[in-house]
Amino acid sequence: MSQVLITGATGLVGGHLLRMLINTPQVSAIAAPTRRPLTDIVGVYNPHDPQLTDALAQVTDPVDIVFCCLGTTRREAGSKAAFIHADYTLVVDTALTGRRLGAQHMLVVSAMGANAHSPFFYNRVKGEMEEALIAQNWPRLTIARPSM
Repeated sequence: MSQVLITGATGLVGGHLLRMLINTPQVSAIAAPTRRPLTDIVGVYNPHDPQLTDALAQVTDPVDIVFCCLGTTRREAGSKAAFIHADYTLVVDTALTGRRLGAQHMLVVSAMGANAHSPFFYNRVKGEMEEALIAQNWPRLTIARPSM
């Protein structure tokens, strides 16, 4: 039985993944810290706060696997700084929370073209995020790079 931490559960990808995890018999517990409360979801630990960092800190039970489906666009974020916060800082914070809770496998949604040396802001931030996760030396790290 696996205990799971998932961030981004209010978004498109994370929402679908959360419903799949709820219906997976091998998953015994799900913690889904979010910026806004989950609605119509039962059996999931859902601490929430607008910045997400306090919600992450409220997750204290051990986890085996971390799924990070956080992501936005620069337009939706409103500024470069807000985009970096959502797509880099909160992703790295999710990973650190998972490590603190004993997780052995981190899965993260990145982007096709992610490259820390890219001249394109979006791809560069995604690449820097990937490098930060790789530097954490996860026993197992899965980086998904879907196309747009």
